[in-house]
Amino acid sequence: MKLWKKLSLMTVIVLLLTTGPSGAAVIWHAAYYNVEKTRENYEQQLHFTALSLGTELSRNNMASYSAITQNSYLNYLMQKHGADHYILLWENRIACNLTPYNLNLAEYDRQANGKEQSIIQKTGDRYILIADKTISGGSMGTCRLILIQDISDVYADIRQQALLAGILYLGGAVLAVILIFLLTRKILSPLQSLQQAAEDIGCGRLSKRVDIRTNDEVGIVANAFNVMADQIEEQLTALSELSEQRRQMLGSLAHEMKTPMTSIIGYTDTLLHVRVKEAQQKRALAHIHQESRRLERISGKMMSLIGLYDNESICLEQTSITDLFARVCELERLPLSQKNIHLQTYCEMEDKMLDSDLFESLLINLIDNSAKASSPGSTVFLTGTENKISVTDQGCGIPEKELKQVTQAFYRIDKARSRKEGGCGLGLSLCVEIARLHQAELVIESEEGRGTTVSVLWSGT
Repeated sequence: MKLWKKLSLMTVIVLLLTTGPSGAAVIWHAAYYNVEKTRENYEQQLHFTALSLGTELSRNNMASYSAITQNSYLNYLMQKHGADHYILLWENRIACNLTPYNLNLAEYDRQANGKEQSIIQKTGDRYILIADKTISGGSMGTCRLILIQDISDVYADIRQQALLAGILYLGGAVLAVILIFLLTRKILSPLQSLQQAAEDIGCGRLSKRVDIRTNDEVGIVANAFNVMADQIEEQLTALSELSEQRRQMLGSLAHEMKTPMTSIIGYTDTLLHVRVKEAQQKRALAHIHQESRRLERISGKMMSLIGLYDNESICLEQTSITDLFARVCELERLPLSQKNIHLQTYCEMEDKMLDSDLFESLLINLIDNSAKASSPGSTVFLTGTENKISVTDQGCGIPEKELKQVTQAFYRIDKARSRKEGGCGLGLSLCVEIARLHQAELVIESEEGRGTTVSVLWSGT
C-alpha cells in the first residue's frame, strides 16, 4: 500500500474513532435532556393540577354526599382539570378514570416503591409516562392523582434527530474521507516526483531533477535530493572525463611506444641476422640505447601523471622561492650548458606553501621545454613576482590555434624535433596537474616567432 493511502486510511480511522463516540454521546445527552425535560414539565403540570383539585375538594363536604353524587362530582372535577390524562384514587381504589388506559395499581406501586415519582413504561412501540401526587381531599381524606401521558412523540423526535445526525455524520465522514485522500495525495505528490526522478537517474538520465513547490518537510527532502543529484552528476561527469582522458592517454602511449619499439625491433633483427661492420653495430646499439631511454622516460612520466591524478594528498610546507630557484638552476646547469642556453633568474616572491619536489619537477619541465624551443645562445628567464612564477623564452613560439592543445598528454607541436630531442609530450600535462594540486593554474602566453611565457598563477592576482 502506498504511503499516501496509509496516511489517509489512518487519518480516517482516527477521525471516525474520535468523532463517532463523541457524536453518539452528544445525541444521547440531547435525548436524555428531552426526556427529562418532558418528565419535568408533566410533573409540574401534575403538581398544579393536584393543588387545584385539592382546593376544590377542600371547599366541599363530600362526606355528606351520596356515593352517586360523589362520583358525579369527582368526574366533573376531573374533566375540568384534564380528565383524559388523570386517574383519581380514593381509599386505594380508582374513583375516577376517564383515560384510555387501565392502570395496574399493584404493579405501579411495586415499580414506584410506594414513593411519589414518575416512571416511563414501554408498551409495544409506545412510551407511557406515569406520575402520581398525593392530595388532601378535605372531608374525603387523602387522595392520589395519577398522571398518565403518552410521550411516544418525544422518543420519535429523538429517533428522528438521531437518524438525521447519523446521516449527517456519515455524509460528513464520506466527504472527509474523500477530502483527506485527495489532500494527502496532493501533499505527498512531490514524493512521486522524487521516485520518478530517482528512477530516471538510476537509468542514466542524470539531468533529471524534482520540481520543488513546497517549503515543508517533503520540499526539504526534495531539495536535498536535487543537491545530491547535482553532486552525483558532477562526480560522474568528472569520472567520465577522467576515464576518457586516461583512455586517450593510454591510446597515445601505445602510439608513442610503437615508433621506438619498431625501431628497436628493426635494429635488433638486423644485428641478429645480418653481418654488419663494427661501426654500424655501434650506431645500431646507440640507436637502440637512445630509443630504450626514450621508452623509459615515457613510462616514467606516464606513471607520474597517473600518480598525480590518483593521489591529491601532497606535502605542503613553507618553501623559500629563492632557494627553490637556486636548486633548479643547479639541476639545469649541465643540460642547458650542453645546448648553449643561458638561464637567468629573478625573484622577489615571499615564501609559499609548496611541495618542493613537485614544484622542482614543474619548473624543470618548463625550462626544458623553453630550451627545446630556443636556439643556441638564447636566454631563458625564470622569474617570481607576487603570486606568479614564470618561465620565458625567446624561441619559436606556439601558434595561436594550438595554444589550447599543448597541455594535452602526448601532444607536440613539432613532432620531428620533439622525437629527435627525446620529448614525449607529457611535460605540460604534468605541469598542469602540479599547478592544480597547489590551487593554481598554468597560463600560457605565446607569440609565434617571438617566444613563450608559461606562468603558474595563484588566485587573487
